[in-house]
Amino acid sequence: MHITIQTVLIWIGAGAAVGTAAFWLGYTVRRRIAESKIKTAETIAEKIIDEAQRESENVKRAAVLEARDEALKQKEVVEKELDSKRKELRDEENRIYQKTQNLKNRESEIGKLDQQLQSRKTAINDRDKALKIKEEALAKKTEEQNRMLERISGMTAEEAKKILMDNLVSQVEHEAARTIKEAKERAIQEGEREARNIISQAIQRCASDHTVEATVSVVELPNDEMKGRIIGREGRNIRSIEAECGVDLIVDDTPGAVIISSFDQVRREIARQSLETLITDGRIHPGRVEEIVAKCRKDMDEHLVQVGEDALFEINISDTHPDLAKMLGRLKYRTSYGQNVLHHSKEVAYLAGIMANELGADYYNARRAGLLHDLGKAIDRDVEGTHAQLGADMLKKFGESETVINAAATHHGNGEPNSVESVLVAAADAISAARPGARREPLENYIKRITELEELADSFSGVSKAYAIQAGREVRIIVEQERLNDAETAELAYRVAKKIEEEIDYPGKIKVVVIRETRAVEYAS
Repeated sequence: MHITIQTVLIWIGAGAAVGTAAFWLGYTVRRRIAESKIKTAETIAEKIIDEAQRESENVKRAAVLEARDEALKQKEVVEKELDSKRKELRDEENRIYQKTQNLKNRESEIGKLDQQLQSRKTAINDRDKALKIKEEALAKKTEEQNRMLERISGMTAEEAKKILMDNLVSQVEHEAARTIKEAKERAIQEGEREARNIISQAIQRCASDHTVEATVSVVELPNDEMKGRIIGREGRNIRSIEAECGVDLIVDDTPGAVIISSFDQVRREIARQSLETLITDGRIHPGRVEEIVAKCRKDMDEHLVQVGEDALFEINISDTHPDLAKMLGRLKYRTSYGQNVLHHSKEVAYLAGIMANELGADYYNARRAGLLHDLGKAIDRDVEGTHAQLGADMLKKFGESETVINAAATHHGNGEPNSVESVLVAAADAISAARPGARREPLENYIKRITELEELADSFSGVSKAYAIQAGREVRIIVEQERLNDAETAELAYRVAKKIEEEIDYPGKIKVVVIRETRAVEYAS
C-alpha cells in the first residue's frame, strides 16, 4: 500500500486535533468534578460546623445544669454539717447545763456537811472541856492521896518507888541469870546428845550405794563390719548421729564396740538407744538416723516420767503436779560432784524423814521436801540462776507448800529456814554429800566447763545447735543455713574461738567446728 507524505501529514494533523480535543474534554470533566467535590466538601463542612455549634450549645447547657446540681449538693452537704454542728452545740449546752445543776446540788450537799461538821466540832469541844475538868479533879484527888501516904510513911513517893524498884530488879536479875545459865547448859548438853543420837540412827538406818557416774557409754557391735556401716560413705552416717544427738562417737580399734562420749547423760542415753536400734534394724543412713533419734527422744520423755513416778511412789508421796514426775526423772541423768542426784535426793528424803520422826516434826513434809530439794538441778544447765532458787521457783509453780519451797530455797544456807523440816533437809543434804566416796570434785568442774562452752557457742546469732565433744576439746556448732552464708560461717568460727580464749580457762586447745548444711527435699507422687 502506497502512502504518500501528504497523507501522513494529514493523519498527523488529525491526531493532533483529536489529542487537543481530548485534552480539553478531560480538563473540563476534571474541573467539573473538582468543583462538585468542593461544593460537596463545603456542604459537609457547613453541616459539621452546624453540628459542632449545636453540640457546643448542648455541652454548655449540660455544664450549667451540672454546675447547678453540684451547687445544690454542696448546699445540702453544708446544711447537713450546719445541722450536725447545731445539734452538737445543743447537746454540749445540755451537758453544761446538767453539770451546772450537779455542781449546784453538790454545793448544797457540801454546805449541809459543813454545818454537820461544825455541830460535831462544837460537841467535841464541849466534851474536851468536860474531860479537862474531870482530869483536873482527878489530879487533885491523886495529889491529896499521895500527900497523905507520904505523911503516913515518912518518905516521899519517889523515894518509896526507888527503894521498891531496886529490890525487885536485884532479885529478878539474880534469879534470871541463874535460870538462864542452868537452862542454857542443860539445853546444850541435851541438844548435842540428842542430835548425835538422831543423826547416827538416821545414818545407820539408811544405806545407799554410791557410784561415780561415767561420761562414756559403750555399745556392743555384732561384728567389726558394722563399724563401717555406722561411719557411712565419707562419714555421713556418723556425722548425722553426732549432729542429731549432740555426742561424740568414737570408733577406734576396740574390737566389737563403739564408744559414745558426752557429759550430758540424757544425750548419751538417747544416742546409745538410737545406735542400738539402728544396729538391730540394719538400715543406717541420715534419714533413718533422724527418725530413730526422734523416736528415742520421745521414749526418753516417757521413761523420765516413769522414773519420777517410781521415785514418788518409793518415798510414798502423792498429790503432785503432773509435770513434777518428769522433772524428778531428769535427776536420774544428772550428777553433782559425781553423785547421782536422784539417788542423793531419795537418800535425803529418808534421812530427813527419820530425823523428823525422832524429833516429833512433820514426817511427811520432811520426806517430801527432802526428795524435791534439788529439783532445780533438772534445769540449772538451761536456765540462769542457782539450783536452790530455781527449784524453789519451780516448786512454787507446781503448787507445793511453803515448807517444801523454803526447804529447797535454804538447804545451802541461802536464806533463813522457816520450819524444823527445812533445817532437817539441810542437815540430811550435808550428811548425804559428806559420806566417804559420795562425791568427786573433778567431774563437776569438768561438766561446768563443758556447759560453759555450749552456752558460749549458743549465744551467737544464727546458731541452731552447739555441742561440746571430745571431752571439751572440740565445740561442734550447727548453724541455720538460711541466716548465714559460707563466708559468715567461717567468720562465726573465728569469733567463737576468740571469745573462748577471752572468757574460759581450759587446758590445751579447743577446736571449733562450724557446720552449715544445705538440704533439698522433694516428693514423687
